[in-house]
Amino acid sequence: MYQWVKKFEANGEEALQDKRGRKKEEYELTAEEKFKLDMKHLERENDRLRAENAFLKKLEELERRRR
Repeated sequence: MYQWVKKFEANGEEALQDKRGRKKEEYELTAEEKFKLDMKHLERENDRLRAENAFLKKLEELERRRR
């Protein structure tokens, strides 16, 4: 766990990505593979935004309770 935190603090989220195996270059992908990759990216962004919204709602609720 310590190593993960250290990597994240040094290089951000990108440092925690699994980079094992060969990934195809964009020009090697078929149209279907590009579509699936785009969908995967959008789903990840959507998940991140949902988590951010949930966090902000909780923060707002805590601030209202303090007042």
